[in-house]
Amino acid sequence: MRSKLSFLLLTISFVIPIINWAQTDSASIKKIYNEALSNGKSYSNLDYLTNKIGGRLSGSPQAQKAVEWTFKAMKEAGADTVFLQECMVPHWVRGEKEIGKMVTSNSKNYEIVPLPICALGGSIATPAEGTSSQVVEVKTFEELAKLGKDKIKNKIVFFNHPMDPTQIETFDAYGDAVMFRWAGASEAAKYGAVGVVVRSCTLTQDDNPHTGTMHYRDSVTKIPACAISTNGATLLSSYLKTDKNLQFTFKMSCQTLPDAKSYNVVGEIRGNIKSKDYIVVGGHLDSWDTGKGANDDGSGVVQSIEVIRIFKTLGIKPKCNIRAVAFMNEENGGSGGKKYAELAKLNNEKHIAAIESDEGSFTPLGFSSDATPQAKAKLKSWRSLFEPYGLYSFDRNGGGSDIAPLKESGVPCIELLPDSQRYFDYHHTPIDIFENVNKRELELGAAAMTALIWMISEHGLQ
Repeated sequence: MRSKLSFLLLTISFVIPIINWAQTDSASIKKIYNEALSNGKSYSNLDYLTNKIGGRLSGSPQAQKAVEWTFKAMKEAGADTVFLQECMVPHWVRGEKEIGKMVTSNSKNYEIVPLPICALGGSIATPAEGTSSQVVEVKTFEELAKLGKDKIKNKIVFFNHPMDPTQIETFDAYGDAVMFRWAGASEAAKYGAVGVVVRSCTLTQDDNPHTGTMHYRDSVTKIPACAISTNGATLLSSYLKTDKNLQFTFKMSCQTLPDAKSYNVVGEIRGNIKSKDYIVVGGHLDSWDTGKGANDDGSGVVQSIEVIRIFKTLGIKPKCNIRAVAFMNEENGGSGGKKYAELAKLNNEKHIAAIESDEGSFTPLGFSSDATPQAKAKLKSWRSLFEPYGLYSFDRNGGGSDIAPLKESGVPCIELLPDSQRYFDYHHTPIDIFENVNKRELELGAAAMTALIWMISEHGLQ
């Protein structure tokens, strides 16, 4: 009997602290959400970033203005210190608005039909008079190779590969389709093409062409590359079915200038104990120039600034140092993320976690992670604390491109996981604007990241 009583008392001695910890964590998370949803500043900060500064392509005057504004915003949020990390970034400029059109040959009075296009980031310009030729439509690189040089030389290749609508996770569909944007020009150039047109990466049928970065291999001739809207792609494909001699013309004046100096912006809260342990949270400050970069990725930047504000407003003193980082140059090079990881290694900084928001401002559903099984298990063990706030997904893999260089040092990388269904409606388009962001969804994302940082700071991921 005495042994049973001793065992019961021992069990209680372990269980009671666990219950107390859980109650403390639950109360702290509730305070964080209450502050974000009642007094959040993410939405007003995003309004300024997008509507007062606008699109922020690396190397542009707008990108520099965004650096200066973010530095000030992090100070106002209460960061103990704010500093810049210099990095060199690509400087590609779009030039005048692009022109795309097809000229049919089926009727006595030939028809000229305008088509919505935009240059892909990093593309060369067309000649001043434009590039014109017959069009060869393909859906895959295998189909392109099968046609070969005899049927491709001196033609414009039209990559009409749609995103797969049966994929529930839209990022999976994007991953399959985006290869034609990235590598299409180099693949077509191998067979003597004079230009490429790539179907926009979206499941929506509309007239908004989606830009994005592309790449030239050193071994091939550079040819101009543009994106065409999904409506434009559907129309072009339908005309090609009855008019094989159809001519497509596009005109672009983009150019690549020498690399430019830019910066990551880092705001830091010093931890409660003296150490070189850090949790970093961030989004990328640069955006494409066709829109205003609201979802991609102004939302991630302002949510990260909000983490600082919430900690400071609530008087939360984390055990480790917290950094909010506005990374530069995610869209066309990744220089900011690489620089941050390089300096962290040089300064012997131990990062116990890195969190990124770069999947839009939509309702958060959980977190994906690129970490050890032990760290993943620790994250999943907190699910019950987050479920009351609508976060239930902790199983997906993925950690975000800006924080990916930290993974080489063994840092657990985590990404906020919002509902993805609307993201590619706006991604890299003229309609990625403030008006297409929902305030409550945005603030929920900031609260989710702040709460997760609180948990990691208190309990670690080991």
